[in-house]
Amino acid sequence: MTKRVSITPAAEKVIDDLRGRFGELMFHQSGGCCDGSSPMCFEKGEFKIGSSDVKIGDIYGCEFFMSIDQFEYWKHTHLTLDVTPGRGSSFSLEIPMGIRFIIRSRLFTDDELNDLEPVEYFES
Repeated sequence: MTKRVSITPAAEKVIDDLRGRFGELMFHQSGGCCDGSSPMCFEKGEFKIGSSDVKIGDIYGCEFFMSIDQFEYWKHTHLTLDVTPGRGSSFSLEIPMGIRFIIRSRLFTDDELNDLEPVEYFES
C-alpha cells in the first residue's frame, strides 16, 4: 500500500529529541491559515481528535491527523514531514528549538492513487 505521509531524516532526529523529553508524540495539521496550516507536534493525547479530523497515517511511530476540510484539498497529494530553521508561532513542541515542522508535497502518480492506504475517520 502507498503511504500518504512520510518523513525526512532531519525530521526523525527532531522527533527523537522531542520523544526523549515528552514521550509519545502525535501530529495534527489543520486547515487554518498561516502557522495554523503547518503540521503541529503534540504529546500524544494532548490534541483532541474528533469527527472533523481524519488519520492519514503513521510516521516514525507517531500518528498523523489532518482536519477533514484540509484533507479534501490534499487527498491526491503525498506529504513529507520535514523541518526548517525558523521559529513558528504555533503551540507545536519544536518551536522553542528555533525550528519548525513543514510539509513538502507532490501529487500521487496514477499507480499510487490506485494503491493508497485507507484513512481513518472518527466520530465525536
